[in-house]
Amino acid sequence: MKDGEGRRAGWQMISWPPRFLTEEMRDQKKMTSNRRDFLKISSAALLYNCVAAHASAASPYPLGLPLGLQLYSVREMLPTNYEGTLKQIAELGYREVEAAGFYGHSAAQVKQAMKNSGLRCVSAHYSYNDLQKQFEQVLDFNRELGVSYIICSFPGFKDPARLKGMPYKNQIEAFTIDDWRWNAEQFNHMGEKVRAAGMRFGYHNHTMEFRAQNGVVPYVELLRLTDPALVTMEMDCGWVVVGGGDPVEYLRHYPTRISMLHVKDFKRTEKPTSVTAPPPAAELGQGTIDYRPIFKQAAIAGHIRHCFVEQEEFDKPAMECLKIDADYMRNLKA
Repeated sequence: MKDGEGRRAGWQMISWPPRFLTEEMRDQKKMTSNRRDFLKISSAALLYNCVAAHASAASPYPLGLPLGLQLYSVREMLPTNYEGTLKQIAELGYREVEAAGFYGHSAAQVKQAMKNSGLRCVSAHYSYNDLQKQFEQVLDFNRELGVSYIICSFPGFKDPARLKGMPYKNQIEAFTIDDWRWNAEQFNHMGEKVRAAGMRFGYHNHTMEFRAQNGVVPYVELLRLTDPALVTMEMDCGWVVVGGGDPVEYLRHYPTRISMLHVKDFKRTEKPTSVTAPPPAAELGQGTIDYRPIFKQAAIAGHIRHCFVEQEEFDKPAMECLKIDADYMRNLKA
């Protein structure tokens, strides 16, 4: 049964009346069905408006969530001034962060720096290879830190030996459907262990997940083969768009599978772009992606728990750009 088919069936009116019904009874049935359809649509609209109003009252940011930042955005600053950089982030209005490395600090040191800065680290990124090498250490570190999510930020290859000598940019295009199916299996295994440790396992996409292979879209295959109880999705909306997908459609068709969002933007460019040559980064609202319909659908889905701004490149000071990003999110009206 297709997603939502069972729910729709409960609302479908009978397409032909029983033969024993009189014309008057048929007309009455039609009026009743129309009234039910009207009430259904009105109720859905009212529910969405109530959710949106509640979110707006709870927080000035979309979905009523605290504003988050993926710390990869400030990877150039953190190694030399870890706590100072975190405090600058907090001054811009960010309240949650997602780690992309800890720069030699212990879990206790990171936890104290977050507390001193008024931030909460809710999630941490690791590549599949890093997870595979030090899985137990990752669990211990993040459990002590108080992280809620362990996110695989880059998948692995079923047969890594075939990549020997291959440049990184070529590796991105080297994933086969068999690799993706193998990754789904690995994610389920990891998800079970992460759940046992009291956290949640998730996967963060780039662009290659949306390049169909023989009619199969890898991201859809991951959704099909991963266990929802063990694996959640952190959808990077910017990379979805660059990869040729539509974040709104994924939120519509898989409302309960996506629990976190990455928000980034890209400049308009006349040069051809690809999985290995994306367009240059832009501040939110100054690029090509309109986030209003995305957050509108996210509100309808009702399952997003965290949202992280991420800007990977800057053509002016990083904090200046991240303030523009924060202001965009604060003023965003879905």
